[in-house]
Amino acid sequence: MMRTWRTFAAALLLTTSGGAVAQTEQAPAATAQGTLTATATVRGDTPGATYDRRVFTQFAEHLGNGIYGGLWVGNDRKIPNTRGFRNDVVGALKGLGVPVIRWPGGCFADEYHWREGIGPKAKRPVKINTHWGGVTEPNTVGTHEFMDLAEQVGADAYISGNVGNGSPQEMAEWVEYMTSPAGTLADERAKNGRKEPWKVPLFGVGNELWGCGGNMRAPYAADVTRRYATFIKAPAGTRILKVASGANSDDYEWTETMIRDASGQIDALSLHYYTVPGGWAPSMSPSKFDEAGWAETLAETWRMDEIITKHSKIMDKYDPNKRIWLAIDEWGTWYGQDEGTHPGFLRQQNSLRDALVAAINLNIFAKHADRVKLTAIAQMVNVLQAMILTEGPKMVLTPTYHVFKMYKPYMDATVLPIELKSPWYNKDKWVVPTVSASAVRDKAGQVHVGMANSDPNRSITV
Repeated sequence: MMRTWRTFAAALLLTTSGGAVAQTEQAPAATAQGTLTATATVRGDTPGATYDRRVFTQFAEHLGNGIYGGLWVGNDRKIPNTRGFRNDVVGALKGLGVPVIRWPGGCFADEYHWREGIGPKAKRPVKINTHWGGVTEPNTVGTHEFMDLAEQVGADAYISGNVGNGSPQEMAEWVEYMTSPAGTLADERAKNGRKEPWKVPLFGVGNELWGCGGNMRAPYAADVTRRYATFIKAPAGTRILKVASGANSDDYEWTETMIRDASGQIDALSLHYYTVPGGWAPSMSPSKFDEAGWAETLAETWRMDEIITKHSKIMDKYDPNKRIWLAIDEWGTWYGQDEGTHPGFLRQQNSLRDALVAAINLNIFAKHADRVKLTAIAQMVNVLQAMILTEGPKMVLTPTYHVFKMYKPYMDATVLPIELKSPWYNKDKWVVPTVSASAVRDKAGQVHVGMANSDPNRSITV
């Protein structure tokens, strides 16, 4: 059925039932210089894969004010909190329906020793965060505190293990400490305040083994992954999905080696791809950019589709039944940090440009829903493309937050193919489709269509 749904300026989500528009959410209108036209046909007769709710996973690393100040305020009575975690931030995260939180990193996880974060806080060692700013890390937020945060938010835990400078025994004992119903480690957990075991449905077998996780070559990383994964054991009647450290961006050789040599021990393979306009190292301002900077950012975002397609093709070669899924557990914009902020804290402002980056990626993930079952935007609070920014007692929800809230109906819905005919938007050498779109049908039978308009100057009628 063809009909004109909406003339829109930036991003919107349409909810339809029987062809009628039931609900819309739309960004403020841009300055119009003529209206463009595109067509989109949603194929309800050929349903696709499930849009896994874990695509909306969040990432919380010990980096800058991502944990301390952004989430944890301890006994600071000036900021309302529950057992140390900010009520305003937790409430906002609950509003998103966050399904999973990845912790403690990132590169921080590659040197994290879990025993330093349990027991009386006053006795926990204070260390230097060598990856992020060289500041002190008090280990105040450890296993018990993080699991409390996850429970307050209503999210599952995705724990990243230390393959970088930790041992298989250390990793195995951490899993046992968290999940075992009985034994010496379970008794120690109870002594530290938690009698019942936690559920740990996801465990990362290292992080960025090609870089901060050990600067390994792919064949060696595959062998290390197999070794460590062997000792990650779930209690009877439970299951822990093991996520291997996958490729950086377009390193297809890494994916080929890992899926060929380590697939028997893993359930998922990660992929990290950031939108970095200007290339590495990040330098573009998050707030002071011209239209060329806008266009380059969106063009770099659209590369996600090509990168997933090529990695998936390699995975299909060795895993045609798609048992092993792709976990894009770090993605989002990475600019130069905000002026006047610590260079190691990666704090950046969020604008409408970031909202479009989020929407385009969420639409791309729908296209690859048969293989992409988890993604984690970087990061949840105060770091990179954050959902939330805080400053002392103040909190603001970013444009990216509102896009994630707009796309909530996609959680566990069925992807519907969408045939899109869109004009092109170009600025200088940067050329992208003007419209990005995806569609799903929820369990109640309603169809939701998400769209993003890349043209900052003109609205478009679809």
